[in-house]
Amino acid sequence: MSVFVNPTQFGPGEDLETYPRDQAADVDVCVAEDVDYLFLPEPEEIYPPGSLTHVKVDELSDRLEGASRPGHFQGVATVVTKLLNIVGPHCAAFGQKDAQQAVIVQRMVEDLFLDVEIEVHPTVREEDGLALSSRNRFLSEEERTAAAAVPRALEAAQRRVEEGETGAEKIVEAARTVIESQPLLRVDYVELVDRKQFTSIDALEKEALLVLAIHCGTTRLLDNVLLAPTEGAA
Repeated sequence: MSVFVNPTQFGPGEDLETYPRDQAADVDVCVAEDVDYLFLPEPEEIYPPGSLTHVKVDELSDRLEGASRPGHFQGVATVVTKLLNIVGPHCAAFGQKDAQQAVIVQRMVEDLFLDVEIEVHPTVREEDGLALSSRNRFLSEEERTAAAAVPRALEAAQRRVEEGETGAEKIVEAARTVIESQPLLRVDYVELVDRKQFTSIDALEKEALLVLAIHCGTTRLLDNVLLAPTEGAA
């Protein structure tokens, strides 16, 4: 297992210095799970002085999260390439919460003929449905209560689809209404997108992702849900 807070995927003014780190707890988890090897590199090991090479997946890296956080996905693609080359794993696991990141890594691995299988695992959630994230600890008690509206927004969109709705505007509206009912939440984006290209779509004709990014205080919350049209829906 590798644990590394990657400086190149943090933009100017982002929370690199305050990003939650608890190496002792990470080690304890790995010991409890019988991890054989734990790779804990320092930034200088991953980015030696004079490094000039970067990896970028065009187009996919410029949409949604990429538009909100310029350079973020270049940092992700570069560090993942380095880690895969150093460790040489047969497979690497990513979470569905960061859906765009997972698709970008899959695309990169395919395009560069890297000999590794990328597994995407379901989002791990807290008891109230909020997607598990290191940054959740930044939320105040009041913000934490408001943040629970994020998974409820995805559920509202899911219900509209189950009722037969296929129009992207109506599906997105169902989610936005729940978010906007909470004064402490501010929408960055809520969009229905193609699950591989992350381009906006007008109608739910096949499986697609409803993706959202929501500001809650100083914390930015990401989440998504895979939607499929109801059989027989117009």
